[in-house]
Amino acid sequence: MFGRHHFHHGRHGGHHGGHHSRHPFGFHGHEGHHRRGGRMGRFFDHGDLRLVVLKLIADKPSHGYELIKAVETAAGGAYTPSPGVIYPTLTLLEELGYVTASDAGGGKKLYAITDEGQAFLEANSQPVSSLFERMAEAASRSAAFSPQIMRARENLKTALRLKLTAGQLTPEQVAAIAKALDDAAVAIEGI
Repeated sequence: MFGRHHFHHGRHGGHHGGHHSRHPFGFHGHEGHHRRGGRMGRFFDHGDLRLVVLKLIADKPSHGYELIKAVETAAGGAYTPSPGVIYPTLTLLEELGYVTASDAGGGKKLYAITDEGQAFLEANSQPVSSLFERMAEAASRSAAFSPQIMRARENLKTALRLKLTAGQLTPEQVAAIAKALDDAAVAIEGI
């Protein structure tokens, strides 16, 4: 799978394997996959992730790791780009003149949009809007895979397991635990 991912970082497109690229970013490759039920599927079409990243940088200058988390949050945990996808995307956006990178210390780069990048983003406002709508839709469909819900569920399971294996519980403790679980269930049903 990884052997097929070729990136051409030219400003004006180019040829790839004899096929002329008509995309303004000028390279082919799979930018993003998401995992659902053990199957890999495409989350973004060619060029989509770069528009998403550019929009996120326009909203707030960010480091690469912050952008990974921002994409994951926008997609509701349905997709998390890897560093091996984000950093080449950032490099390409920088080479295209759409973002600048400044040293933020600690080996981090802070990416900010340029005037050229802002103009490109505005020229592609409809596709950008559609992408964020699609990510919001994926987020609503993947609530069960939401990082916040998964973390909270694991916290509850861990707390319950630790309490139940810590030793003999008094009848009052058993009643209190059962009430806390029942209250949580009622609260969730009422949302």
